[in-house]
Amino acid sequence: MSKDSIVILAAGKGTRMKSTKAKVLHQICGKPMIYYVINESKKVTDEDNIVVIVGHQSEEVKTFARSVGNVKFAYQDKQLGTGHAVKCGMPEIKENVENVVILCGDVPLIRSETINNFINLHKKRKNDMTVLAAYVDNPTGYGRILQDKNNDVIGIVEESDASNNQKKINLINAGIYCLKKDHLEHSIKKINAENAQGEFYLPDIVSILYKESKKIGVDICKDFSEILGVNDIKDLDVAQGVMEIRVGN
Repeated sequence: MSKDSIVILAAGKGTRMKSTKAKVLHQICGKPMIYYVINESKKVTDEDNIVVIVGHQSEEVKTFARSVGNVKFAYQDKQLGTGHAVKCGMPEIKENVENVVILCGDVPLIRSETINNFINLHKKRKNDMTVLAAYVDNPTGYGRILQDKNNDVIGIVEESDASNNQKKINLINAGIYCLKKDHLEHSIKKINAENAQGEFYLPDIVSILYKESKKIGVDICKDFSEILGVNDIKDLDVAQGVMEIRVGN
């Protein structure tokens, strides 16, 4: 039995998609993008260790997700941010779980090999939390990884809250995390909505744990395409192109 759980954030409306359809149900190569995230997660842990956070069009998302695997669900009744979404999912994580990986339902190109390597690095380095990140030439729109002189992660700042100097940082947050379950339970209760968007940001747990002297590491994703988020139709077209190449190979 695996002691690693995966939480998939899939509650968003996807307003920028210009569609009434739930974001994660938009298709790539003929399948809703949530299919790929669940399918890769099944290669990493047991199906009943996968928790999908649903919200907008929850029944439609749940119906499709069940066709992919025997996963669990948690309902986010209000769109109050990623931190709130994870908090909604905590009761569904099994007692014996040691580490929790958090994935995004709108980041459909992530591979199981990358997730496995991410978890293994987290364990090997005996981190309390590990953040998946990537170096990019143009970091606009992404959260920036803040580090101290020892390259330990001390926080993540969103674009809307970043200073001019922080906006120059080109190490960006992939929105994918691995951390010990007890640290997640503890820190998720401490986040607040004191930011430009008035939301409970999941990345805020980084600074909370850092201040408590927890060990927070970073894993650099070498293939940037794997962490591409789909926020609009243009992003969907890019993801479609990448997936077509993969399928062709």
